[in-house]
Amino acid sequence: MLSNHQLFCGELVRLCAFRSEDASVMASWSHDAEYLRNVDSDMAVPTTEESFQSFVGKSSNGIEFLLRTVDNDTLIGFVALHGIEWNNQCGLLAIGIGEENFRSKGYGTDALRLILRYAFSELNLNRVGLDVISYNKRGIRAYEKVGFKVEGAMRESVLRDGHKYDRIIMSILRNEY
Repeated sequence: MLSNHQLFCGELVRLCAFRSEDASVMASWSHDAEYLRNVDSDMAVPTTEESFQSFVGKSSNGIEFLLRTVDNDTLIGFVALHGIEWNNQCGLLAIGIGEENFRSKGYGTDALRLILRYAFSELNLNRVGLDVISYNKRGIRAYEKVGFKVEGAMRESVLRDGHKYDRIIMSILRNEY
């Protein structure tokens, strides 16, 4: 059986609750176009610190965690399970590494392993899905590394800088984790 420490703590990151001082860091990420354009297909818009003060970590169909480094407690991103259909034991995943210096260094992969362990062992989900924009090669590699499989694509569903990109649909089942 996992201890609480193991449930929320990986090799590089920990799943954490929101702290009021986190709002300013999270607002700073909204000025990073690369981050915004990889984390969401919606239009990129800067967000105020005040808008993050109402950050809710849990709802009836989702849960959000902030990601902090194990070694020095630096806030580097978030991970969430949302759109959970309890009757179908499935949900959707979202993740973002907001701090540029922590990208492509294994922090996202470690966070994915943690949230999948949480989804399958704590929430008793059977399927976790996501969609990722086709140009986000770094994200796709991380998802595949932890076991996600490509299911298909929503062709030309994202328009960025005059170019059309697919959304890649991926999922992982409990028995594949």
